[in-house]
Amino acid sequence: MTRRVVVTGVGLVSALGVGTEETWQNLLAGRSGAAPITHFDTTGFPVTFAAEVKGFDPLRFIEKKEIKKMGLFIQFAIAASGFALEQAGLKVTPEIAPRTGVYIGSGIGGFDVIEREHTALMQGGPRRISPFFIPASIVNLASGFVSIRHGAKGPNSATCTACSSSAHAVGDSFRLIARSDADVMICGGAEAAITPMGVGGFAAMRALSTRNDAPEKASRPFDRDRDGFVIGEGAGMLILEELEFARRRGAKILAELTGYGMSGDAYHITQPSEDADGAVRVMQNALGDAQVRPEQVEYINAHGTSTAINDRLETLAIKKVFGEHARKLPVSSTKSMTGHLLGGAGGLEAGICVLALRDKIIPPTINYENPDPDCDLDYVPNQSRKSEINVVLSNSFGFGGTNAALVLKRYTE
Repeated sequence: MTRRVVVTGVGLVSALGVGTEETWQNLLAGRSGAAPITHFDTTGFPVTFAAEVKGFDPLRFIEKKEIKKMGLFIQFAIAASGFALEQAGLKVTPEIAPRTGVYIGSGIGGFDVIEREHTALMQGGPRRISPFFIPASIVNLASGFVSIRHGAKGPNSATCTACSSSAHAVGDSFRLIARSDADVMICGGAEAAITPMGVGGFAAMRALSTRNDAPEKASRPFDRDRDGFVIGEGAGMLILEELEFARRRGAKILAELTGYGMSGDAYHITQPSEDADGAVRVMQNALGDAQVRPEQVEYINAHGTSTAINDRLETLAIKKVFGEHARKLPVSSTKSMTGHLLGGAGGLEAGICVLALRDKIIPPTINYENPDPDCDLDYVPNQSRKSEINVVLSNSFGFGGTNAALVLKRYTE
């Protein structure tokens, strides 16, 4: 018998705030986190802006001597997991440690560390490479550091599935609890790829918006004039618990996670197929897992990257899955405000869905000004919307054709 899984904590670090409620209130207000890049000198770069986390002081969360052992994505993960545990009112005691796990996804990992240490190698030779280089940069050390920090001795894993990484981490954690391999999972994702190679690489692919003169207007999912995504950074973490475990400790339950879908496009390294087959099947798989009919879904947090092909084909996929209901179904892309956190996006957006259920309000798609005839759904344009939503779906699609979808519900007895 599968066990029910609930969400008791959400931790967010984003370009809209270092903290869950700060990020959430700025989302609801429709603020953009995009601004000129400060992490490095952008002279000569075709793209000079991003959605950087502002005012992040690692000393608030991490001992000074430990910081040098961690890439920035790990620091974000530690901060966000701390916020999530605080909201959940959960401390990992020795009694629950063997049944408490950590599962954190990242698509890029420690690009900042890799670039810094490569420079040290080129300038000073191999003796200049830090002994912390490898653990500070590899993807699974976000989970590793969080596990060590909180004494979580249950499943300890990581996903690296491009922009689906943290949605897969949340979904896999859901199944670990449902199948009795853990009672609690600290899960989600983190990313910090606003670096010369990160920005330069995505710009070389022509995936990024080049609206350098108006960064706050650059991310415009589903809008006719979209020209690429805005790279973001940060972390989104959830505390998942088995229902009876959460009840016994008197936890406040924010939402229930009821469905998880996966699919592969088997088509192209970066583009979905023109029939949107992978996106269609991943949503259908998630709904089937949750035992939810399409017409019961009341909000979709879209992958919605602000790229021409993705937005058009995600719209097509939603129409195929939801039929006539698609016309009445609110769909928004919070990447219009947070930027695209790559491997961290799914965790951040799952957390946003939980808060939307909690507060009965749908965050908007900002910068939606000029309708695209191929994107003709209700994208909750420019202003958040009060709504008695009970069932929500969150989509994440990654390079390589790797897709994930999560279904969350308002918790009821």
